[in-house]
Amino acid sequence: MSEDYIAPASKAIVRVPASSAQRRRTLSGPLQWTLALTTLLWASAYGQAQAQSGAPASSSPSASIAPASVAEATLANQSMLYPGEDFQLSPGDLISVRVFLQSDYQITVRVGLDGTSELPFIGSVPLQGLSVRAAQRLIADRLRTGGFYKDPTVILQVLDTVNSSVVVTGEVHAIIPVSTERSLKDVLLAANGLPATASHTVKIVRPGLSDPIVVDLGTDLASSVTANIPIHPHDIIQISRASVVYVLGAFSKQGAVPLDQATPLTLLQLAALSGGINYEGRFADLHLIRTVGNERKVVAVNIKKVRDGKAPDPVLEPNDIVFLPTDQMKAALKSLGAGGVISIASVLVAARTF
Repeated sequence: MSEDYIAPASKAIVRVPASSAQRRRTLSGPLQWTLALTTLLWASAYGQAQAQSGAPASSSPSASIAPASVAEATLANQSMLYPGEDFQLSPGDLISVRVFLQSDYQITVRVGLDGTSELPFIGSVPLQGLSVRAAQRLIADRLRTGGFYKDPTVILQVLDTVNSSVVVTGEVHAIIPVSTERSLKDVLLAANGLPATASHTVKIVRPGLSDPIVVDLGTDLASSVTANIPIHPHDIIQISRASVVYVLGAFSKQGAVPLDQATPLTLLQLAALSGGINYEGRFADLHLIRTVGNERKVVAVNIKKVRDGKAPDPVLEPNDIVFLPTDQMKAALKSLGAGGVISIASVLVAARTF
């Protein structure tokens, strides 16, 4: 003869011998509440363990789950998000410490520069150099020997670490913490994104691989699918300088202008970025020098017609050279300045009067 009690949270059936059930009816109010709470906690732990293992709930009285095995299953499920139990703790690591089935004991704290962490009840605990597994045992032993818990199961998780990081070098310089795995997009955004001078083709140097991983991010980092590639601790992300276009001749500013891979650059846009065309420029005689393979080709462009909309505005390619020669007479007049031009004009007018 037995009596069944169903725990509402887990739906697990707990069989209590009839004699025990009869005695429970005769117990005083406080003892009844104690027995009910103990039964509910046991059934809850049993139901969680069955749910994690995928096995159906058993009604056998001999079926029991030790809290340690449930904790191990919980950590196994979280191994994709947090470092494993072999991870060694170092100063600066952000950790979460809790006791299984004890909601009153949970804290998030960093390992201090001295290698210790202040934990409830037990105070300063040296954690530097310990694996997660060893740290869990140490904290559990101190809680047990201090008389705070009879047989605690400690669960320690590494939420963040400054010692497992990724180095971004080249056009972007940054050290980004990566505890287990982050996407390339997340790492680059954490490094403030890619500047206009950066190439959108990056290299990932990974320990253990003989060749770097080359990733083409396309024109837009935010919507790039290839940017979801996982990045692991100790990877090195190399970002090279983007391709440039060279400007020579009658422009206000000469030199190299970086190409932003997100948007194409046209000839008129290049002229604007270079401060505009000077007065002495020979508008009808602009030369666009383009390298195709090992051969250089020269294309004559009338930039005045392009400006007036009478000719298409060519899109520039990496390593193009835009050269605008100067008109010698215009250059000479420009070098004389306004005063020199007025003096020459006065001389010419005087000469014509005689």
